[in-house]
Amino acid sequence: MAIILGIDPGSRVTGYGLVRQQGRQLSYLASGCIRTLDNDMPKRLKLIYAGVTEIITQYRPDFFAIEQVFMAKNPDSALKLGQARGVAIVAAVNQELAVFEYAARQVKQTVVGTGAAEKKQVQHMVRSLLKLSANPQADAADALAIAITHCHLSQNVLRIREGHLTLTRGRLS
Repeated sequence: MAIILGIDPGSRVTGYGLVRQQGRQLSYLASGCIRTLDNDMPKRLKLIYAGVTEIITQYRPDFFAIEQVFMAKNPDSALKLGQARGVAIVAAVNQELAVFEYAARQVKQTVVGTGAAEKKQVQHMVRSLLKLSANPQADAADALAIAITHCHLSQNVLRIREGHLTLTRGRLS
């Protein structure tokens, strides 16, 4: 059994989602958003760091998965996103979790079947895969999709390297 924390970073809204994996079976644990309403970027980063740290402390995940940086049309937005990712990653590393990164297209391809999927499609598929009664909030659904992607891809790694792999907390070796 493993608990995976997925993070969809953002400087204003950072989505998080936790999934329990037992073999090929996935179950929903929790999801939500860390909202930073302050206009001061350093204060927003502090809130993201504190929020991710609190989630890790509360749920004790075994794996940490986060969306990779993509090149946004607005360079300022890309820089802010990178900073939000950075503090989330530092929160994970400070709790001794290995960090796994997945491209947005890869997440959409894994969960929906097309790398060009829209947010509503991701929400729908996350709801279906985790047997939820309603669609999660969009940023939380993206974070759950990242966690699901990690589960799927780590299962593939385990199958490929079966017999030659040891699994320790957050690390494949």
